[in-house]
Amino acid sequence: MHFSFLEKFGLSLLIVAWVIFGANFLGNTLVSVTPHTAAVEVAALDTATDAQEAAPVEEIDILPMIAAADPTDGQKVFGKCKACHTVDKGGANGVGPNLWAIVGAPHAHIDGFNYSSAIADLKDKPWSYEELDAFLEAPKKYAPGTKMTFAGLRKPEDRAAVIAYLRTLDDNPKPLP
Repeated sequence: MHFSFLEKFGLSLLIVAWVIFGANFLGNTLVSVTPHTAAVEVAALDTATDAQEAAPVEEIDILPMIAAADPTDGQKVFGKCKACHTVDKGGANGVGPNLWAIVGAPHAHIDGFNYSSAIADLKDKPWSYEELDAFLEAPKKYAPGTKMTFAGLRKPEDRAAVIAYLRTLDDNPKPLP
């Protein structure tokens, strides 16, 4: 019996597939995979003494920092935001809303932009310096359920600089704190 090249090639592919699937089945049968778990021992804390020894969380007053911040530095830090936001007067929205004249404007104030319900529910609240600081520090903590995927700016100096920069993006900038 004489077989054509195509028949030989097809049979060889079939045999290779059987060998691969058979080896996989045999390997899975012989070797069981169990996830590695590590036991972690947590020591109990004596809350009476540990609480006294723990340093208090420092509350940062952002207002003096904004007043002293350089908007040029804020423009540089704002580079992280440019992927989603525009800042031109009358500019189009991107993934996020246009931020022209955002300082002092109400939350969710741009008509036609599809805000998350977390931000839309705050529409009666203005974007004050303190509100902007809280949002820029941790957007998901400030407005749980926000669509904004940015983790936030951890350094207060960076937040102050960005807010100082955003303040300049207005025909009538809000007074410095």
